[in-house]
Amino acid sequence: MNTFADSVATAIGLILSGDAGLWAIVWRSLAVSVTATGIAYALGLWLGAWLAAARFAGRGAVLTLLNTALAVPAVVVGLVVYLLLSRSGPLGFLGWLFNFEAMVVAQAVLVLPLVTALVRQAVEDADRSHGEQLRSMGAGTLMRSLLLAWDERYALLTVFITAFGRAIAEVGTVMIVGGNIDGFTRVMTTAIALETSKGDLPLALGLGLVLLAVVLVLNALVSLVRRWRERQDGLLPVGAAA
Repeated sequence: MNTFADSVATAIGLILSGDAGLWAIVWRSLAVSVTATGIAYALGLWLGAWLAAARFAGRGAVLTLLNTALAVPAVVVGLVVYLLLSRSGPLGFLGWLFNFEAMVVAQAVLVLPLVTALVRQAVEDADRSHGEQLRSMGAGTLMRSLLLAWDERYALLTVFITAFGRAIAEVGTVMIVGGNIDGFTRVMTTAIALETSKGDLPLALGLGLVLLAVVLVLNALVSLVRRWRERQDGLLPVGAAA
């Protein structure tokens, strides 16, 4: 057998045998990304829904800044969070740098613009269809935003899944603020980069396979939610094939 085949076989063995080191990294990655995505989603849901329905001076500039934030490189986000949490930074007193909390903050900041932009677009599209009716019924901006967000709840569920996928696949941001400390702040993406550079291909491949499985499950969930929404809206026959 060649080196690649040996490495793949060993990697699969690590996964199936429940290797403690590998699965500790996996669970830590999931914990960081779920927490960060939850925080970003809670904030982005309100902000995006409000931006979709509200009309105010400077709204165009705010949307431009939001779209710009989508293109900011992840390592820049990591650098900004690092400076904020460093000892000389304004949030240094928290002592979060190179800890779980720092990675959560970094990933939350990274995906917040994505959540906000996707929620705004979904709710704004709904506003074009139903907003006038709600306004005629006397619904204010906040109430209209909430009602439209509820109407788009299936689309907003895919937003959460998309944001989680963005967070868990990130490497540069969490490496900068977490330090990639073994047994403490090492997550799947940072571990893959480190173990590959060290030549420990089985562990890197094992983590890579788990990460690919997570991404596959996320994409499957997005597809299922979309089909569920179509079925609820009567656009897809109940017995339709996938």
